[in-house]
Amino acid sequence: MSSKAVLIVAVFVLTLLIVGGSQAQQPNPLDAVPDKMPFDVAYGAPISLERADAVLAAAIAESKKHDWKLVCAVVDSGANLVSLKRMDGAQLASVSIAEHKARTAAKFRRETKVFENAIQLTNFNYVVTLDDVIASRGGIPLVEAGKIIGAIGCSGGTGSQDEVVAKAGAALIK
Repeated sequence: MSSKAVLIVAVFVLTLLIVGGSQAQQPNPLDAVPDKMPFDVAYGAPISLERADAVLAAAIAESKKHDWKLVCAVVDSGANLVSLKRMDGAQLASVSIAEHKARTAAKFRRETKVFENAIQLTNFNYVVTLDDVIASRGGIPLVEAGKIIGAIGCSGGTGSQDEVVAKAGAALIK
């Protein structure tokens, strides 16, 4: 092996040791033990069809203001579909995605944006191994009097568009 090749290999090995060593010394943020349980919101009585349709009406109204063709779904506190609306021209794939976002928000008691952030901002890629997770914003729990009564999920636009519409619907529940 030439001296140039030996030098390249030595630099490569040294780089691996330095990079590997610095990564090994970084604390794992998943090792932190919080004092309180995150997202500890009790489940309440399931949302009624009438209220679910009112939430969807508010969401669809927001979507129409922007000329976004979306699908919006509301599930109850047990993550069962209560009502779904598909706007004319909305993509077919968004039917199952909207319901999935709503189910995830209800089951995990948090906005689906939390999962998106976990992957995109903190590289907690293990999130994709959790059952029934969708890591895309647009799923929001519906919380009334401190209890989850259901969740809304919207799909068909960009994640930020889906989120705006879902928030408009969720704002109806106080």
